[in-house]
Amino acid sequence: MNDDVPVSSRRQLRHTAVAVLGAVSLLGLAACGSADPNPTATSAPAAFKPVAQKEGSEITVWADAARVPGVQAYQKAHPDVKLKIVTYSGDANGANDLQTKVQLFDRTGSGWPDVAFSANVNDGSWAAQSKTPYAAPVDKGLIPQATLDGFAHGALDPCKFNGGTYCLRNDLAQNVLWYNKDLMGKWGYSVPTTWEEYQALGEKVAKEHRGYLVGTAGDAWTPEVYFWASQCTAGTTTGAKKVTVDLHDPKCTRMAKLLDTLIARGSVAKDTVFSAGFIKNQASKVLMLPGPSWYGQVLFNSTFKIPKGQIAAASPLKFEADAKNYTGNVGGGLWFVSSHSKNLKAASDLVTWMTTSNDYQATAATYPAYKKAAVAWLAGQKETSYFAEDVGPVFQEAAELVWPGWSATQYSQEAIYSSTVIPALNSGKTLTDTLGTWQTAITDKAKSLGYTVN
Repeated sequence: MNDDVPVSSRRQLRHTAVAVLGAVSLLGLAACGSADPNPTATSAPAAFKPVAQKEGSEITVWADAARVPGVQAYQKAHPDVKLKIVTYSGDANGANDLQTKVQLFDRTGSGWPDVAFSANVNDGSWAAQSKTPYAAPVDKGLIPQATLDGFAHGALDPCKFNGGTYCLRNDLAQNVLWYNKDLMGKWGYSVPTTWEEYQALGEKVAKEHRGYLVGTAGDAWTPEVYFWASQCTAGTTTGAKKVTVDLHDPKCTRMAKLLDTLIARGSVAKDTVFSAGFIKNQASKVLMLPGPSWYGQVLFNSTFKIPKGQIAAASPLKFEADAKNYTGNVGGGLWFVSSHSKNLKAASDLVTWMTTSNDYQATAATYPAYKKAAVAWLAGQKETSYFAEDVGPVFQEAAELVWPGWSATQYSQEAIYSSTVIPALNSGKTLTDTLGTWQTAITDKAKSLGYTVN
């Protein structure tokens, strides 16, 4: 992914989207990751006391290849700042490099990068939670509260631990309801606003247009798309190492039953959208697809190659019994400032620029977590003329609707779903049949990492 791409060029944006796809594994989004960090002893950190500061000193920045051009752009705009840029995995696609290296540096007493980017939205769960955490609390005088308040509602939740904010969010991947506007109009279908309407339309499609799809359940991030939106308590932290896991809660079982019905009818697939077979045989038959904001350019445009002017996005769905609609999130990277940095001023300034500056974020490949940058980014999307209608209002709405009850943990929901639920579905079992096994798998993994499970 190359985030340093002019928004005015549709061709270049398309290449950006293709590169984003390269950062997506076929079983897990890079921004979510599937690493399972080694258990570490955690306790409430002591009050943050910076090491002796040396303004003007060189800062070391670790970033993945996608973010390096942005760091280089910062260097160009701030020639007086001394940077050492190190390219690493970014903890994408199951890597666990940052924690592994930080544990080594903790033992040797040196080597920590002043700034680090992670594509794994769960990395804050270890970086912020130890007696001497790697991450510095950015809300304790490093970054103004006004800047922190400029992020989308809930965007910084994966950064909040022990009463502090330990990172800044690079981007969001809020889920919306994607649909083919041409086909919906041609067949006289209305865009659903509730999950009940979605199910009814899915059943109707199965009868009237067999082979066409309204969703998939074979992606590693299916829990984040469907169960998170249903407010399912698959992993709600209640303390530093305490988590509630209850897949038998009605808000979990209702979504399992809905998906089971549509899988049985044939309008929800059990395949992943990035499999070669799906792309070849089913991509052109997607009528609706709940999924993240990056589906627009990455999936429909660059992968499925759906012609422009057909794809649109609608608001996240709600169950009729719920007072409001919520959605889930499939990705979103984090920027850390090291608690060991001798130049916190420069490190904090770089992290702030990378997450809030229009010079970088407005041309990035994914939806910025910072609201003002998101406005500029959406203007770039509109310039591409790819979508059937402006996706801006829906994206902005969904960014504020991510349910806060799905917590960042040291274990990966994607990895557990991929190893436990997907094989069960492919063997003919239903989601409802698998809820107990799925819950046991989550519980066992959480306990192995030192969590107390309720």
